[in-house]
Amino acid sequence: MPPLGRSIGAAADYAAVALLVALGAYLLITGDNENDRLRTLTTPAGLLGALALGVSISLDELAIGFSAGLLRLPVLTLVLAVAAQAFIVTQIGLLIGARVGKTIHEASERLAGVALLALGGVLLIERLS
Repeated sequence: MPPLGRSIGAAADYAAVALLVALGAYLLITGDNENDRLRTLTTPAGLLGALALGVSISLDELAIGFSAGLLRLPVLTLVLAVAAQAFIVTQIGLLIGARVGKTIHEASERLAGVALLALGGVLLIERLS
């Protein structure tokens, strides 16, 4: 892989780890009242946070694009594969989410936070070793 690809890939790896850990911490730290969280998103700071979350998700696509370009992968095949994967995982998430009741909503949110923190830790350890 060319030096530019290595440096961008390394930065993207660390950015992904930081975002996973930040989102996991957010899920664990935020209060139990969902209405407060929704109200927070309507404030200017909350909107900025939502925008930052959107940009952080886009970093994934940016990393995929850089990698695909450096590896000279066929664009149409890559787009179809990423779109199919995103669609399937989203549908699975929607099905599971629709079945999760209000009673286990908070527990599942905290579990997701722990899982994101663990995943961030594993990725960081893997990256450093």
